[in-house]
Amino acid sequence: MPATLPSTTIAAPPRGLRLIAIGASAGGVEALGVLLRALPASCRAAVVVVLHLAPGRSSRLPQLYAEHCLLPLREAQDKEAVLGGTVYFAGPDYHLQIEPALHFSLSLDEAVNFSRPSIDVLLESAAYAYHHDMLAIILTGASADGAAGLVRVRNLGGSAWVQDPADAVASSMPAAALQRAGADRVLDLRQMAASLALLGD
Repeated sequence: MPATLPSTTIAAPPRGLRLIAIGASAGGVEALGVLLRALPASCRAAVVVVLHLAPGRSSRLPQLYAEHCLLPLREAQDKEAVLGGTVYFAGPDYHLQIEPALHFSLSLDEAVNFSRPSIDVLLESAAYAYHHDMLAIILTGASADGAAGLVRVRNLGGSAWVQDPADAVASSMPAAALQRAGADRVLDLRQMAASLALLGD
């Protein structure tokens, strides 16, 4: 198994962070709420979220979290520039990628790990665009989506936090990420939220 540092009460986010990419599936609506509430208004990094959604349904995630998050929230659009201090959500039925020029692209390519949008697709593209300036976070979920993307993030110098499987509603996704990619930190949601709150310092 790749090296993983033990859980700590709090983990300072990497310096110079420009992107936080978060992947979640089963149980993710509640878990994301905990993390998004913790983000300070002074956060300069862009935050991009892939939450597995049922196909064919509109997403109201920005509206769902707007009351509890201090940053602006929106659904990512094709060719839109990635701006710091903004939370972006992948829309349903499209893969969300970040191009090297730091804008979003949407695709209708086949599902990956039975999912579109796929966490792997986002993480792999983001890793090439941001290298060591990104943090990838894998939360609760019932698949292995995100594990391959996390390998790419770490290989290209990015940092990885994974939710402690024992803390997750569905442990399969964080467990798969740890088994395949390892992590810089394994944290429960409370620890992750406290750590993200430091982004404004």
